[in-house]
Amino acid sequence: MSLHYSDWLIIAGYFFGLFWIGFIPGRNKKNNQNEFILSGRKLSLPGFIATLVTTWYGAILGIGENTYQYGIQTWFIFAFPYYVFAIIYALWVSNRVRQQKQLSIPDHFRRSYGKTTGIISAVLIVFLSSPAPYILSMGILLQFLFDIQLVWGLILATVFSVGYIWKGGFNAVVKTDYFQFMFMFVGFLILFIFSWKTAVSPFELFSALPTTHTQPLGGNTLQYVLVWFFIALWTMVDPGFFQRCAAAESPEVARKGLLISIGFWFFFDCLTIITGLYAYIIVVPDQPLMSFPVLGAEILPPVYLGLFLVGIFSIIMSTVDSFSLINAITLGRDILWRIKPPKANRYPTPFIRKGLLIVALLSVILAFLIPSVVKLFYIFGSILIPGLILPFLFALQGKRMPEHLANIWILFPVLVSLTWELISFIDGILLWNIEPFYPGFLSSLILWALFYRKT
Repeated sequence: MSLHYSDWLIIAGYFFGLFWIGFIPGRNKKNNQNEFILSGRKLSLPGFIATLVTTWYGAILGIGENTYQYGIQTWFIFAFPYYVFAIIYALWVSNRVRQQKQLSIPDHFRRSYGKTTGIISAVLIVFLSSPAPYILSMGILLQFLFDIQLVWGLILATVFSVGYIWKGGFNAVVKTDYFQFMFMFVGFLILFIFSWKTAVSPFELFSALPTTHTQPLGGNTLQYVLVWFFIALWTMVDPGFFQRCAAAESPEVARKGLLISIGFWFFFDCLTIITGLYAYIIVVPDQPLMSFPVLGAEILPPVYLGLFLVGIFSIIMSTVDSFSLINAITLGRDILWRIKPPKANRYPTPFIRKGLLIVALLSVILAFLIPSVVKLFYIFGSILIPGLILPFLFALQGKRMPEHLANIWILFPVLVSLTWELISFIDGILLWNIEPFYPGFLSSLILWALFYRKT
């Protein structure tokens, strides 16, 4: 991509502003875990909305890829199911999360089932909440802009996105999310307006698309689309949702913030999916994953292109820093600190910082080994969610179970889904034409029925 000097100035200004907001004001923050992990539980309603809305869209290039290939199916697998479960979370889960005052999801497992179960759940959440898909998106974008090797793009993406978390923790994430919230909407509003001016109106756009792009299934099977609906159940064990609800000033802020965020998500989904459809009729990218940047380069004049690229950077980086922090907390506090509590230091913050370095390295490796955003989502979601969702909801109600049964309840469904996935991969076709998520989740339901009766 060839950029005008004004675009480079805008991008440089964005990174400087991000550094200033995220790093400099966070130097003197307290070092205790409540402040570092949850900003002292003082997250206001505007901060809650800004940080939750921006964190959700890290795989924006994957949204462009799926829309380019399958049309409006994107809304039915990446938008609508999440609205449904976000509403359920707001009305039923958020209040319990805020009132029970645990610092992380593994804390709930540990309280209800035992120390070992807490560590097992933390290991699964480390993979489920990995920032690898978002680091991959950022790395590919940097590769596209600077014509560098992907591995260097991944390393730069990681360094840029997590540097200010080291000092500021969650407080730095929230402050930068205000900044990024503005740019993500401005960037895609610009792309939408110029796409309309360049081609046809949104109403005429649909008549120019093939049938597959205007149907909910997008040419895929109903089973495939439904499995994405069930993968959206991960909202219930999403550490990002949990962290923000736990950090809210009150249960009412958490509930209202979630419901208002759904409105912003709906508006932004409309912008991204419509511009993705415009990309289908305007450009022919070498990779569908790059349909948004290629469309921007094709139709946007200088300055506007710079603002749009900053919008994409904002979307991806706001998710990378959030999930990197969550992953570091899970690895550093909920695993390393729990296994070997520090003798000289009362707080786990140093362990979280060590976890941040490990998470960064693991994410770069994962992104390099599985260079597909959608595939990373699908694999982790299909395998891990069946083992976490029901045990977490059970623990959230304050119910208890013997540790050895809880460990089986968590690990066996994961093993079932993983085995199903491996057999399908080896054979080159889905085992019995059934997605791996379903047998795993069914086994979790059966174990719940057996263990609940027994206990």
